Amino acid sequence: FGPERRGAPVMAYNRISEKPIKIRSGIYKPDVVVVLDPSLMALVNVIDGLKPDGLLIVNTSKSAAAIREQLKYKGKLATVDATHIAREELGLPIANTTMIGAVLKVTKALKFDSLNAPIEERFGKIAAKNKNALKRAFEEVKTAK
Repeated sequence: FGPERRGAPVMAYNRISEKPIKIRSGIYKPDVVVVLDPSLMALVNVIDGLKPDGLLIVNTSKSAAAIREQLKYKGKLATVDATHIAREELGLPIANTTMIGAVLKVTKALKFDSLNAPIEERFGKIAAKNKNALKRAFEEVKTAK
């Protein structure tokens, strides 16, 4: 999106499979919901449609108990302060790549090292900073059952 969309809530979908994916629609019953911007939890029902055995991963400085209370959520939850990590590692509060580290750790959907080449290709000179941020989130994410 261009600058006119900055700051607006955005929903995006990803499917991961070892088989070819031919479906091109939205995901209405996700297995995993990732919240990059914690302020969205006050604006949008981020757990809407999340499967009963699904996983919520939140970028937050709050405790898991505080997130559970705010959302009235009892399911599987993982938290990481990705914004803080991004500020320290990247010098900017952009948590996108950082959150991937948390997602990798708790979902085990991909091997950690499988992102080395794509990050280097995408970020060039600042790839090392992004890898550090991703690694820290991988190490610092906390799961709460």
